[in-house]
Amino acid sequence: MHNFSRSSKIWPSPCGSDLRAGRIRKRSGGSFSRTAGGQEWVLWSTLVAAGVEAVQLPPAQIKAFALSRGTRAKTDRIDAELIARFMLFRPEVGRKLPGENLRVLRALTTRRAQVVEMRKRLSAQIAARRKQDIRADLEDMDANLLAMLDAQVGELEQRIKSVIGQEETSAAKARLLLSIPGIGPVSAAMLIAEMPELGRMTSGEAAAMTGLAPVPHDSGAMRGKRAIAGGRRALRHVLFQAALAAACHNPVLKPVAQALKIRGKPHKVVIVAIARRLVTIANAILKTGVPWLSQPNR
Repeated sequence: MHNFSRSSKIWPSPCGSDLRAGRIRKRSGGSFSRTAGGQEWVLWSTLVAAGVEAVQLPPAQIKAFALSRGTRAKTDRIDAELIARFMLFRPEVGRKLPGENLRVLRALTTRRAQVVEMRKRLSAQIAARRKQDIRADLEDMDANLLAMLDAQVGELEQRIKSVIGQEETSAAKARLLLSIPGIGPVSAAMLIAEMPELGRMTSGEAAAMTGLAPVPHDSGAMRGKRAIAGGRRALRHVLFQAALAAACHNPVLKPVAQALKIRGKPHKVVIVAIARRLVTIANAILKTGVPWLSQPNR
């Protein structure tokens, strides 16, 4: 039986992580962490290294669990008790600490996405200034900035490729994912880094984890409009780009996209449907270990 009176909330901090690990290791229960702006990774790594079983929980599910119990008050002690009770109720939900290779890969893919966004904003600013016909002699500066960002994106992609090749498990996953028409190096790297569970879940779970599963809104005879929600946003954005390519070049998904368009489905609905099928195909291929070209009827 869990002793809830001894539950406490441990705030992650670069300082004192070893002391916190020592305090938690003396207790019988495991330690469970929610996201805290990225700082939780230091404490999480320290706890795992100290032999403490620590997992990361989705904050949205903790909040929903609190509302289901009618708990509206919020203090550190109440939060700690909620987390402990939630883990007794849903022990399978926790996300274990990824390996060092995956943590490095995730940092690189995140940084690449940030630099690409910076490049996108800079290009939009340049286009807007040209439309306004404002001459401020900034062309050379803009060209230098774009060249620098392009170089950083190229360097990050090379480092991502190198990190994936350093571990056989990641390299094998990358080879299988790249065999799927529509999934390129960026999409494969994001799937490996942001969704290490891929290949060990059902197709429905894979779609839900990426936020691509339509959420029903029905009541009695009423059939509400279904929409996607939740999931891992950064991964979903990359899958949208992959779906655009798959809708044109994947021999299985291209007819699906065309059929949806003939039925009058909006473009966004078509892309979401293709992205959902793409992630379920990726999950099945990683589960079987058989590349796309060797799949029957492909």
